[in-house]
Amino acid sequence: MAKKILITGATGNVGKRTIQSLIQKNGEFEVLAGVRNVQSKDDILLLPKIQAIHFDFEDEKSIHAALEQANILFLLRPPQLSDVKKYFEPLIRVAKEKNIQHIVFLSVQGAETSSMIPHHKIEKIIEESGINYTFLRPAYFMQNITTTLKKNLVENDTIFLPAGNAKFTLIDLEDVGEVAAYVLENSSDHINKSYDLTNNEQLTFQQMADVLTQQLGRKIQFKSPNLLSFYCKKRKEKTPPMFILVMIMLHYLPRFKSTPPTANWIEKITGKKPRSFEEFVKMNKALLVSFQ
Repeated sequence: MAKKILITGATGNVGKRTIQSLIQKNGEFEVLAGVRNVQSKDDILLLPKIQAIHFDFEDEKSIHAALEQANILFLLRPPQLSDVKKYFEPLIRVAKEKNIQHIVFLSVQGAETSSMIPHHKIEKIIEESGINYTFLRPAYFMQNITTTLKKNLVENDTIFLPAGNAKFTLIDLEDVGEVAAYVLENSSDHINKSYDLTNNEQLTFQQMADVLTQQLGRKIQFKSPNLLSFYCKKRKEKTPPMFILVMIMLHYLPRFKSTPPTANWIEKITGKKPRSFEEFVKMNKALLVSFQ
């Protein structure tokens, strides 16, 4: 049976990079790009060998129709969907009914012990379904520097987060997409495995600011406010309250936990060393010069 891989979140940061890596492999498989709007002009949907199909986590009919066409599922959780019982229990049940052979789920590092986060609950549902799975558990995305943290960094030369001296493990999404493509192409080699995806660094935000200072040629400060100051500043910037809470969970709570370990799964799976934070900044200097 020909392998048909359905990529959910196909036009998102990880979905795009996964599709690009898959296409470069020229393997014996079809790539189905799951999107809410199949008429989208997103560049990723215009690539050769990509078939855009309707997939909407909030539309059960689209889920049934999309899973009918696939046998391998790359599953990402949209950030706004935290109700696991409402959205993911039915999805995994349909995947079982449609005879999906393997689910590759983009989780997060530490999900196996963080019972309060949606990723932990989704992992458990997948395990209990009996469907073959692979859990990819990436560390802190370097791309946060060029997206959610970019405006303050470019306009004020500042990283403003309540992270204190907590150390973070890091990963470039390019490396995540490449690992995902390897696992999807060779899914039988990764049955019921879990992989932490990190580079070889454990850095504080002060250390990240120092790298940015060196590479950008201007002083980048790291300021660690208390929670009230952080919340008030973000509300003045019109950041939605739920997103502020996510930022607090991501950056404040690590202060009270041990530093996550690094892992060498990226090199083991792809044969390449993961990108360092300094290399990432060098490659993305242009994005950190002005805010557009």
